[in-house]
Amino acid sequence: MRYLLDTHVLLWAAEDTLPRSARKYFSEEHTLYFSSASLWEIVIKRALNREDFQIDPRAFHTALIAAGYLELSITSQHALTLESLPPIHKDPFDRILLSQAITEKMDLVTADAYLSNYPNHIIMV
Repeated sequence: MRYLLDTHVLLWAAEDTLPRSARKYFSEEHTLYFSSASLWEIVIKRALNREDFQIDPRAFHTALIAAGYLELSITSQHALTLESLPPIHKDPFDRILLSQAITEKMDLVTADAYLSNYPNHIIMV
């Protein structure tokens, strides 16, 4: 299976603080993706001095690639898929992650309860 990991799940994995419910997605039988939107989110929230985003984005990117995660860049199709999403969630980072998951036919692994209101492509951990 292929999974797109949301930013907080990626940060938990980097800090080795994954909740038990998320660990089963981190096995060799699954292909794990991270979005360029997650790095964008980290850069922006780090600049705002958010305490939960104080990781070096360049080092984080290097570590993700070294650990075998695959990068998913944002495409025009991902942006266009946003148009079909109901306005349940307002966070632009989470919306583009969901749009990417829908477009690429994979599930988004997240702990964001707002995203669980979307009917498909969401795995809550």
